[in-house]
Amino acid sequence: MLDALIRFSLKNRAFVIVAALAVAVYGGYRGSQIPVDVFPDLNRPTVTVMAEAHGLAPEEVETLVSFPIESSLNGASGVIRVRSASAVGLSIVWIEFDWGSDIYRARQIVSEKLQLVRSRLPADVNPVLAPITSIMGEVLLIGMQAGQTTSPMDLRTAADWLIRPRLLAVSGVAQVTVMGGEMKQFHVLTSPERMARHDVTLDEVTRAVERSNHATGGGFLLDKDRESVIRIVGRAESLDDIASTVVRPGDPVPITIREVADVQFAAPVKRGEGSINASPAVIISVQKQPGADTLKLTADIDRTLEEIKSSLPTDVTLNADIFRQQRFIDAAIANVIEAIRDGTIWVVVVLFLFLWNLRVSLVTLTAIPLSVVISALIFDFLGLTINTMTLGGLAVAIGELVDDSIVDVENVFRRLKENWAKPKPDPAILVVFRASSEVRGSIVYATIVVLIVVLPLFALPGLEGRLFAPLALSYLITLVASLVVSLTVTPVLASYVLPGAKFLSKPGDPAFLRFLKWLDTRILRFSLKHTKQVLLAVLLLVVISLATLAGMGGEFLPEFNEGTLTIAASCPPGTSLAESDRIGRRVEELLR
Repeated sequence: MLDALIRFSLKNRAFVIVAALAVAVYGGYRGSQIPVDVFPDLNRPTVTVMAEAHGLAPEEVETLVSFPIESSLNGASGVIRVRSASAVGLSIVWIEFDWGSDIYRARQIVSEKLQLVRSRLPADVNPVLAPITSIMGEVLLIGMQAGQTTSPMDLRTAADWLIRPRLLAVSGVAQVTVMGGEMKQFHVLTSPERMARHDVTLDEVTRAVERSNHATGGGFLLDKDRESVIRIVGRAESLDDIASTVVRPGDPVPITIREVADVQFAAPVKRGEGSINASPAVIISVQKQPGADTLKLTADIDRTLEEIKSSLPTDVTLNADIFRQQRFIDAAIANVIEAIRDGTIWVVVVLFLFLWNLRVSLVTLTAIPLSVVISALIFDFLGLTINTMTLGGLAVAIGELVDDSIVDVENVFRRLKENWAKPKPDPAILVVFRASSEVRGSIVYATIVVLIVVLPLFALPGLEGRLFAPLALSYLITLVASLVVSLTVTPVLASYVLPGAKFLSKPGDPAFLRFLKWLDTRILRFSLKHTKQVLLAVLLLVVISLATLAGMGGEFLPEFNEGTLTIAASCPPGTSLAESDRIGRRVEELLR
């Protein structure tokens, strides 16, 4: 079968060349469209349920909210683990499903269970499902800082009502979380003395404030030829709207909220703070949806931020470089490009030194780009992403991409030289076929042996398997692609480029190869004369290596150098937010 493939390629040389060019162009285009991420999809299907329980302490939140939700979901179909976190007024429950579960079916199961548990929760607690996000979903941290003109409240308002909605409208964004600043609220500060003077109770004031921000429909106004919708708009848009709200009709004038309370803008009790370079700031965290292209999404967010800047106050600055996941991806891609570049250069150098011919080197080098673009097409077909692990597999395979082609080209080169020396040379294309057929068994066997080495990675369970299987798959696909290239494109190029070249008439081997053969002869003679000493030295090296390996320790992942440090400072439980913020800023000042 392999001989038939080589024979077909040599009989249809023009078709093979055109097909290779078409694959290179289309593969390059499709490769540029493949989503780029930090890691493969490591998400165990997880549904997050969030419930606000205003005014409840963590103990009550756990007892009244978290525990009922957990207990109702423990027995759900496909659920393997349920865990929760309870804080002041907030419950978060994570429901994890088994690998391979459909996340949308999992969310439907959780929604149905929540419908059954609602009756067991406090009346004002409404659990909701959080958006679907990726485990490596935080793609960007954006900082907002203001000068003397814009207050912290106005800065937070701009983040909540201007920037956050615009970012959520960007395709691929799952969630935008705003931290720091002061949230803007209407505060009605009642006065017991003034309420007593007007004989008004707190319940009456509360009901009046609730009614001050209410809109409803009033039916239709029907005319002979027209009809109109009746709107009853009671939406409060200013402090005066609330202050003018009637608490109770009076005689001779009604009693308004202004008579019994002060109305003002103020911030609620803070539950978090943000800073940049030891200065107050609003931090915006952007999380992406699973499967979204991080590089494309980051570029879209940058364009949106540029459009938003013109709508912000002049003294407000946006800093989108606090954290960028894109930097890590760019570093990984740069490493692979460097590996391809260095590998290509060394292949040219080595082939030129051994064969002393540039044509042979160029024929062999075609295996690298063709194998890479074929791998990109297969990645696209299988729905894989370009990430650190797939790029790692590609980088490891770079050195082996030309192995199959080197074996084939070197044999073709040698047979053509021998054929040139014959009194009656055979047709060049026949010589190329015979030379390629001679080594095709060795090429295939060697490739299969190398591929077998990575097969155990596909058997790794859980998170390890999800992490390392893409690396093995990338390595396997790239090597198989190089094998196909060596059996089709390489013989065709060799049949075009090598026959008729002047170097075929030069007798003997290149100088560097003659030197290596001389050195090899001397080493072999020494080894055969001193077999016991050589075997003893090898055994000693093996023992030393095993002893060293036993003391090396182990890590799940190597250290990643992102060019940044993450420093965490822990405070005793019960530390106030103001004190935590003071310590955090002090740490920033020391680092600066």
